[in-house]
Amino acid sequence: MTIMVSDYVSKKALKEQIGQSLSYEETSFHGPEYKANGSFVVTHRPSISRAPGREFSAVVTMKNDLIVAVV
Repeated sequence: MTIMVSDYVSKKALKEQIGQSLSYEETSFHGPEYKANGSFVVTHRPSISRAPGREFSAVVTMKNDLIVAVV
């Protein structure tokens, strides 16, 4: 399972970005986690992110480098 750290302060803020590109930080030592097409878990971790807010996780679906769904 791929887990990426996002710069969004809430799941609602992430959902508002449907149709836009994803703002994230690569955290893997084993190669890129980002997928231009497909689904992966995105989490907001204020302790390691540049953005404040509460911790949350969401499944993000991408198509052609754009967010198409957030669950």
